[in-house]
Amino acid sequence: MPDENAQTTPREAVGYFETAQALQDAIDELLSSGFDRADLSLLASERAIEEKLGHKYKKVEELEDDNEVPRTFFISDEAVGDAEGSLIGAPLYVAAIAAAGAVVASGGTLIAALGAATVAGGAGALIGSVLAQVIGERHAQYLAEQLEHGGLLLWVHTADAGHEKRAVDILRRHSGRDVHLHDIGA
Repeated sequence: MPDENAQTTPREAVGYFETAQALQDAIDELLSSGFDRADLSLLASERAIEEKLGHKYKKVEELEDDNEVPRTFFISDEAVGDAEGSLIGAPLYVAAIAAAGAVVASGGTLIAALGAATVAGGAGALIGSVLAQVIGERHAQYLAEQLEHGGLLLWVHTADAGHEKRAVDILRRHSGRDVHLHDIGA
């Protein structure tokens, strides 16, 4: 007896969101409802789209059902924050340990080692802060760029009819626009 939930052609739910918060809320519910992070994809940067397709786009609706459009994985705000924290903390730690080690290796006192670690750690943290700010700004620019084109596009890979219904319901519940299913293709 054939499985009534079986899906013969791979499909995905697609919709776009007018705010980053609505997108985040939909993604949070998708993840807590059994979808995997790998099932979710977002529209790639404007530059990547132009390079791949050879033209600019005006509205995200033009790209919803285009299987050739470049995509990117969803990166949560928490992951961006983790990256920023790592970029601040790692240079601070490495610079402080290296400076303290150099002072101790050269026969310096504990006070001199602590002073060198403090100064070098501060410099490392400053460098890390600048790098973290760049990451935050790029993420914000990515969101703003897509919002200028009408919204944040989200695709959700579905395994079967049950997943299709659940994905569509979740996208609509979180103010998804033009939510529908489409074939992924070969």
